[in-house]
Amino acid sequence: MAAARGRPSLTEQRRLQTRLEIAEAAATLFADRGYDTTTVEDIASAAGISLRTFYRYCPAKEDALTPLFASSVGQLVDVLAEHPAEEPLSAAIEASFGTATAERRLEDAARARGLVRVLGTVPVLKMRWLAAGREMQERLAPALAARADAPPDSLEVRLLTTAVLDAFTVTMEHWAWQDEPEELIDLMRRALAFLRLDELRAKPEPSVDE
Repeated sequence: MAAARGRPSLTEQRRLQTRLEIAEAAATLFADRGYDTTTVEDIASAAGISLRTFYRYCPAKEDALTPLFASSVGQLVDVLAEHPAEEPLSAAIEASFGTATAERRLEDAARARGLVRVLGTVPVLKMRWLAAGREMQERLAPALAARADAPPDSLEVRLLTTAVLDAFTVTMEHWAWQDEPEELIDLMRRALAFLRLDELRAKPEPSVDE
């Protein structure tokens, strides 16, 4: 019944949870040891699964983090859905940093920054990160379109979606590479204020013919 309404079945929920557990185990190891010195066996052991199970969910080591990318955007989409459309976009985005999952992942700031540095310097991981960004745009666009009263595939919503995701990416990279960084949430506030996202209106202006 749940699956018929568009919700994942219990089996699918478990599969998604397993993928996320693998991703979080990989993230910890990549941040602590580096990518090259971490083996698939290490990841499987840390996740409490067999090698066979690992390869059932991940074609290769470089694919292990993909569910983590999707989960981060999924949280943002959920937060946007919970907040009124009339609320400033920056406030809803900022609230996504206050979820229990986000706080847990950022609790160890040094490890989180280390992971972002790994993502930016290991070519195969950077490629996966960029590829995941495209998929994340597809997930985020409908949530922003609902707030902007414009079609998800409109130029304006696509540009707004790209701006939001780029704000996240650039802010995380800046935070990761500073010797004495500001708090991540403060950097995100600066980024959103600079982009003036709350002043943007994604709804297209009517043409002169109208």
